[in-house]
Amino acid sequence: MGAREEGIVQRFMDAWGDGTQEVPDVETVMAMFAEDAVWQLWVPGGPVLRGRDAIRKDIDRQLTFSNTMQCGPTHVTSSNRVVMTERVDHFRSKDVTVEHALVAIFEIDEDGLIAAWREYFDPGDINRQLAKASAVVPRADV
Repeated sequence: MGAREEGIVQRFMDAWGDGTQEVPDVETVMAMFAEDAVWQLWVPGGPVLRGRDAIRKDIDRQLTFSNTMQCGPTHVTSSNRVVMTERVDHFRSKDVTVEHALVAIFEIDEDGLIAAWREYFDPGDINRQLAKASAVVPRADV
């Protein structure tokens, strides 16, 4: 049950990158969304984007400060059209590699497109990693 949907989500994660490419395959990512898809960037409290145009705009925004992405699924499970991934992702921002633990839940529609995507994580963890890295200033006398 859900093998087709798990395969869709795996292809979606693969399109974000394997940690070696500078930018994800945005065209493939976008083609995998239903026209009226919903993406909640983080739960709880994150913004909710509705529709491909809003999702594309935010992906383009994120690419101004992050790159070299890699989805690292540790567990994937599904029930009918709902796929849950537990992951440890990596990306680069401001010359810092960020390790990003999260759970993402996807709802796949009857056409095999992503109808909803919710990511559960602590955005403060990312901010702490970036702040810690920027606080480390190389010494000239070392």
